[in-house]
Amino acid sequence: MKTYLLGGVAIAMMAFASVAHAAELKSIAILTPEAGTDYGWNQQGVDAAKAAGAAAGIEAVVAEDLGYGDVRPTLRGLAQEGAGLLIAHASGYNTAAPEIGAEAKIPVAIVDRPDALAAGAVADYTCSGHEGAYLAGRLAAKMSRTGTVGIVVSGEPPSWNAQSVAFAEGAKAEKADITVRYAVIGPAAYADAAGGKRVTEALMAAGADIIFGQGNGSSFGMLQAIETGKATDGGKVFFIDVIGDKTPIDKGNLLSSVVWNLTPVYSAMIEDVKADKFGTRNYGIQLADDSVSLLKTKQIPDDIWAQIEALKKDIVDGKIKLTPKFDAESVHAVVTQLAVAAE
Repeated sequence: MKTYLLGGVAIAMMAFASVAHAAELKSIAILTPEAGTDYGWNQQGVDAAKAAGAAAGIEAVVAEDLGYGDVRPTLRGLAQEGAGLLIAHASGYNTAAPEIGAEAKIPVAIVDRPDALAAGAVADYTCSGHEGAYLAGRLAAKMSRTGTVGIVVSGEPPSWNAQSVAFAEGAKAEKADITVRYAVIGPAAYADAAGGKRVTEALMAAGADIIFGQGNGSSFGMLQAIETGKATDGGKVFFIDVIGDKTPIDKGNLLSSVVWNLTPVYSAMIEDVKADKFGTRNYGIQLADDSVSLLKTKQIPDDIWAQIEALKKDIVDGKIKLTPKFDAESVHAVVTQLAVAAE
């Protein structure tokens, strides 16, 4: 296993020498904008790439903490190293990755661009955890004391939008008169922990006693606000996270998380590359195969968890039908927006 802690260090640009046939895939590479230790988007991507590579008997190369700038030199370097699949684990890499993939004749996986599908070249994995988010909304409504829950997002990318809509729909299906307040930290504030703290505090002041946070690095600021503040009724505020499991750093406020398991996604990509089928389909996650799940913590009473499990079965069995909505307008239609002034 090779791990490249590159940060802002550029890999020297080299001419691509040769491309192995798909059936000879020996390694994959994943590029992440932040460190793979965030209990969220970056860590789940890194861990999944390693697990999928190990299961397939191939090497997984990790290039992490790259930021959101130009990653072309890194992509070229990984191609020269022999990676047979480049996983660009940030929507900010959606231009550079296909460009370098075409240049080096290496397939690339990107996010938030399902329309970019190209046989043998590009596939998308815009993962929608909307099924898990719907359950999180049902859970939040069951456990809210104030009758107000909140959603804090670090931007409005398709994945976040689909989860925000589903969470609000779930909360209102559970309790029709519940208030779902919504606030955006910024257009691409994924790593803005200070902004996450500020916006979360504003939602708490507006009555939310459960916060559904979607934010990568900014989620640590959300959690800090929750841990150090109180709800308007004087009680504890709870946090529902996304993608990863922050249990190891929980101080008693983590209620749940919509956990994404990307290992099946990357494993499917590897299989498709080997079979020369990459780029013929996009990839997703779902409750049915546990690539999406809702985290059970000690904060959830057993009787309420049993109800959530019954709802999960109804979704898997098709008794509850959910349609993902990826646009911001659909979010705004089902929430009460809270404008928070920037500092």
